[in-house]
Amino acid sequence: MPAAHDGPDAPDTPGGRSAPDALEAPEAPVRYEKRGPVATVTMNRPDYRNAQNSAMTYALDRAFYRAADDNEVKTVVLAGAGKHFSAGHDIGTPERDAHLPFERRAGLWWDHSDKEGAESRYARESEVYLGMCRRWRELPKPVVASVQGACVAGGLMLAWVCDLIVASEDAFFADPVVRMGIPGVEYFAHPWVMPPRIAKEFLFTGDRMSARRAYEVGMVNRVVPREELTERTQELALRVAEMPRLGLALTKRAVNQAEDLQGLHTGMDSVFGLHHLAHAHNAETAPDALGGMDIRAMKKAGG
Repeated sequence: MPAAHDGPDAPDTPGGRSAPDALEAPEAPVRYEKRGPVATVTMNRPDYRNAQNSAMTYALDRAFYRAADDNEVKTVVLAGAGKHFSAGHDIGTPERDAHLPFERRAGLWWDHSDKEGAESRYARESEVYLGMCRRWRELPKPVVASVQGACVAGGLMLAWVCDLIVASEDAFFADPVVRMGIPGVEYFAHPWVMPPRIAKEFLFTGDRMSARRAYEVGMVNRVVPREELTERTQELALRVAEMPRLGLALTKRAVNQAEDLQGLHTGMDSVFGLHHLAHAHNAETAPDALGGMDIRAMKKAGG
């Protein structure tokens, strides 16, 4: 929800470091860089607060695959270029591409671009939102989110699929899509990443949650000064990388399985249906499936 091509893979350079994709394609929506055992995947649409269009989503998928396939990479950092981690899904930038077809990677739903109504929206969001996030959650290497500024709606989904979250003191978190009449973003992890009553307040009000409050409720691991965010995130990623690769993979799988036994996977399936019921209701009773809310309206309402 709210916030509008991946460059070619760069060859490895001496010293176990690979050149960022941005050196070859500065406009690429995702940059990839490797330093020793840590691969850093950086969302690169800073002019749009790293709003996630489909091009960025599929570029992220390629970057995570690249990190998974590299035997030298032990941990992954997910970051956002510029002032903000991510303001969410692209609902209004000049490069919005929700209507375009992409090669499907996360499931077997058909192409959405030549369909209409709920059939189109459900197929697309099953792929690029819920499906992709579930894939990335299962990456068998620890992923650390490095969050500054806005982490809103679809940005939450990206942070929540990560195993650890380091937030800067200026970071804030919000899921304001209830203003659209929609019960939260597609990857509905809210009652698992924070206590249920906190999740309800978070959704009912749409208010921003500060990094310090997110730490207090257990949603983030560490809060650090903004100027130290990159360094402190790298330190944590390197500390984790000291552990055996298989041990890390099995431990991650164990905790993920425990969350799923607590209802995470099936809970998301059920809420995804409610999410699309809300879209369908909006399409019948409001100007569009987002309840007539655009970027300007969301900002005015405080999102």
